Amino acid sequence: MTMTDLPLTSPPYRPETGGATMANYLDLRNRVAVVIGASSGLGRALAVGLAMHGADVVPTGRRIEATADVCREIEGTGRRTVCQPVDVTERASLDDLRDAVLGEFGRVDILVNAAGYTFREPALTTSERQWSSLMDTNVTGVLSACQVFYESLRASGRGRIVNIASLGSYLAFYEVAAYCASKAALLSLTRSLATEWARDGISVNAIAPGVFPTELNGELVLGTPRGEEMLMRTPMRRFGKPEELVGAAVLLASDAASFLTGQCITVDGGYLASGVNT
Repeated sequence: MTMTDLPLTSPPYRPETGGATMANYLDLRNRVAVVIGASSGLGRALAVGLAMHGADVVPTGRRIEATADVCREIEGTGRRTVCQPVDVTERASLDDLRDAVLGEFGRVDILVNAAGYTFREPALTTSERQWSSLMDTNVTGVLSACQVFYESLRASGRGRIVNIASLGSYLAFYEVAAYCASKAALLSLTRSLATEWARDGISVNAIAPGVFPTELNGELVLGTPRGEEMLMRTPMRRFGKPEELVGAAVLLASDAASFLTGQCITVDGGYLASGVNT
């Protein structure tokens, strides 16, 4: 293959300079991002973080008032938004969200799937209803969102999907079998979509947060023996802060990820890397 055979993809190759042009590949200006599960917690931090890096952002979730509050915060950064609630377990709701975003912006470049929940229950007594409800949100809802926004992301020419995985994608946590199974499935789905959609110009990656106390898990980890064990296993000896996920999300949403797909970035203070910490 000669140099002239190389595809001119983003970032552009410039033979006269010997490589890619010097540019800020993390700049998200002129991009439109949809963040599902952004009414609180990590999703909210990611939505605001993407806006602060230049993207117009549509944060969404089931709670209308909480969604509107995040929209106001994004407008405060000087970026545009649309206030449209969504329920990822309802396909029609996702269709309405897509139509509202396209009606306002005419495009979607970035999709972040952060909707999800957990519960603590021994595997032996987890009911089929509990299991199915969690899977519908944490896995099927992500697949549905990716399907609904596929055409828009393909039309972008540099579509980006960022799924929020978990340490539970890799490890078992006591009495949260359903959640860990859902997050392992989500990581597998991320890899499958990355493989299938690479030819369509869509990069699909994931972020696996370590222990970040939020509304979702705060009662399980704050001031509990479980939380103390997690801290002991974390080399940095502290929990994460939501804003500490933004850098990874910006990377995966930007031109810097033009040759990066099917991967999962773990932001966990060293949890997965550690063996003995004392």
